[in-house]
Amino acid sequence: MAGATLSLDNPIFAQFLFYAGVVLIKTCLMSLLTARYRHKNKAFLTDEDCQSLKRRTGVDVKPSKNDPDVERVRGCHQNDLENVIPFVLLGLLYSLTDPNPWYAKMHFRIFTVARLFHSVAYLYPLPQPSRALGWFLGYIITLSMGVSVVRAGVM
Repeated sequence: MAGATLSLDNPIFAQFLFYAGVVLIKTCLMSLLTARYRHKNKAFLTDEDCQSLKRRTGVDVKPSKNDPDVERVRGCHQNDLENVIPFVLLGLLYSLTDPNPWYAKMHFRIFTVARLFHSVAYLYPLPQPSRALGWFLGYIITLSMGVSVVRAGVM
């Protein structure tokens, strides 16, 4: 386990950093996309946001919690939070188990592609089971890393 360190000298950890960074940035960008749809559709959650819009534009709107465009983006963002955080935590631990470099890279890469595909399938929307397949593939990858971490901890 000499190579299992949290260092850029560890190629597995370096790969993990790249892919974890991609999915975390994508998750952060979902907040901006939510804000974009809230402004575009004038679908604000709070009275103060509605009042701010009225002061700036003269447009009077009431708080809205059910705009379909906003809710689609929020659903995608919520799904990211539920899946990316476990991936990052388990991926970090998995990086320390000295896994086979090729398998580790495939775990990280497949998860990232699956999450990006899931977001495209969610936001556009693509017919099911597209989104479900993207979610399931990422979930299986995270679960696989989790099992590897637990197995390494038992030995």
